[in-house]
Formats: sequence, C-alpha cells, structure tokens
Amino acid sequence: MKKKIVRYLAIVCAGLAFALFSYNIIIQSQNDPPVYDDEQEGLKEQIKIYFSHVVAEDTPKGLAAQRFADLVEEKTKGRVKVIVFPNGSLYSDKDEIEALRKGKVQMIAPSYSNVAELVPEWEVLDLPFIFQNDDNVERVLTGKIGEELLSMLEPKGFKGLAFWGNGFKQMVNSQMFMKNPDDFKDQRFRIMPNKVIKKQFNMLGAEPIALSFDQVYESLEEEAFDGQENTISNIYSKRFYQFHPYVTISNHGYLGYVVMVNETFWNQLPKDVQKQIMKAIEETTAWNMKQSKQQNIRQLEEMRQNPNIHIHTLTEKERKKWQERFVPLYQEYEAKYGKLLKEIRNAAS
Repeated sequence: MKKKIVRYLAIVCAGLAFALFSYNIIIQSQNDPPVYDDEQEGLKEQIKIYFSHVVAEDTPKGLAAQRFADLVEEKTKGRVKVIVFPNGSLYSDKDEIEALRKGKVQMIAPSYSNVAELVPEWEVLDLPFIFQNDDNVERVLTGKIGEELLSMLEPKGFKGLAFWGNGFKQMVNSQMFMKNPDDFKDQRFRIMPNKVIKKQFNMLGAEPIALSFDQVYESLEEEAFDGQENTISNIYSKRFYQFHPYVTISNHGYLGYVVMVNETFWNQLPKDVQKQIMKAIEETTAWNMKQSKQQNIRQLEEMRQNPNIHIHTLTEKERKKWQERFVPLYQEYEAKYGKLLKEIRNAAS
C-alpha cells in the first residue's frame, strides 16, 4: 500500500511540474516581443512594432508614445500596430539601444545622453544652458541641424525619425536649495551616464553617480545620493520630491529624446507604410513640443501647492555664476565641435 501511495504521489508531482513548466513557457512566449525577420516583409497581415521606453505613461514621452501608436493604427487602418512598453518593462535605458540593434524591439526613444555613447557629437546637446527656452529647442531640433544630427545615426544601423521633448531639467536635493555653484561641493548627485554631464558636476565640486532611470526610485529609498537633476514631469510623476523636496528651478539643461528604429526593419517596411508612419511621427512631434511645455508648467504649479515641497527659482545673478563656472567646459567642446556649436547658437537665436 505504501509503495502505491508513493508511486501515486510521484506521478502527481511529475504532472504538476510539467504543468508549471508548460505554463511558464506560454507566459514567456506571450510577454517576449518577437524578433523581426525577413518573412514579415510585404505581408498583408498586421505588422507589429514593439516600442520600448523607460518613463511613466503620463510623462511627455509616455503620452507621445501612446498618441503615436494610436495615430499609426488609424492612418494604416489597422495594418500596423504599435505596442508600447513603458516604465522600462522590457529594457532599461542602458540596455534598450543594444536591444534595438539586435532587433529584439523595433523602436525606442532614448535620451540624448544615451545616444552620445554612439555619436559623441551629441554630447553638445547636454551642455549647460545650450538652450535658453522651448522655442530655442524647437528651432534647433526641427530644422537642418536636427536633420544633420539624425543622419549621424545611420552609420550605426539606426534610423532617427524625430526629436521629442520632456522639458528643462531642474536641480533637486534632500536638504537644501542649489543656489550657487559652491552649494554642490561634496554632494552626491545622480546623473545619466554621460561624459559631459559628469564633467558639469565635477566642475561644481559634486560627486556624480551614473545610474539608469529605472533604478532611481529604489536608490532614493536607500538614500544613495543627496540630489539629482530631472524635469518637473519626471519629478512629479515618479514622486521623487518625497525624497528630494528642495527644488531649484535652474533650467540648466534640456531632457530630450530621439525616436529611432532598427534600420534593417525600417528598410523592409513597404513604402506606403513608411509614409504613414512618418506622418504619424510628424503630427506626434508637433503635439509633443506643445504638450511637454504645458505639462511641466501645470505640474510645477501643482508642486507649488504642496506645503512639503520647497521651490526656489535661480535669480539672474545666481544663473550667471553657474554659467561662469562652466566656461572651461564650453572651451573644451568648442575645440572639439566648434562648427556644430556655432550652428546651434545661430539657430537658437
């Protein structure tokens, strides 16, 4: 009898193990995006584009990604479906470019900072005070300079479609306002992995800590750093102000993104599909430029109403002190990319 019971239990356990294994395989196959291959070319059935990004759905990039997806489906009458994966649910910002290169996803929208690892010239876009306002940004990135910057991606195997914006970056801190350059001395600041941003914080006397966006909140909980730079929409949507309640409105840098696709995938799409996707991109980009500005203004006002958030706007005198500290940085990049810097300044004026 005991042997029969043992045998019966063994059969049951084996059956459960097999069922669990099968279930995991099914779930994994449902969650993992397919790699695009030549067999999709020219198919009449639906074409799927997996769009991975790392921010929340209610940020300027998150909203633009979904709007783009809706427009593509509408313009292609359902022939193309863009499936958006927000919040780094597929890939972190340090992994998404390689995932795009390998065809694991078809579209991403990384920050300029991450793209600068591929194209060093893009580092100039992260220079402090390179842009004075949203109009400057739009004139530079939607014109000839924007086209020139996008063309630099092609030798790397990517096609740049457009620039989207998140807004200007501000300084936040757990203990104090960042009014003067010397306030940064010995402070630990989270930064995006980028050479020019690291140099900025070194010049301010701070300790820059490079960290991908998906790890920021957890690191804040662990008090891993004293402050960071980020846009109002990111500070607000991710509730970073719970840990860094001192917000200095500095507008010292602009957080923007480039929408890019795997070039092989793009070239294999039917021409009429490419045309409709570009129309959707153009409409979304125009919408994003306006929406990101309005969202940052609105959410800043909402933050002002919160008694637990303290906000200081740099005075002209304070701003000039910051700019003076960064003069050597500009001299370094003028020696490297003087022509591009001059073009940006002329276009922004």
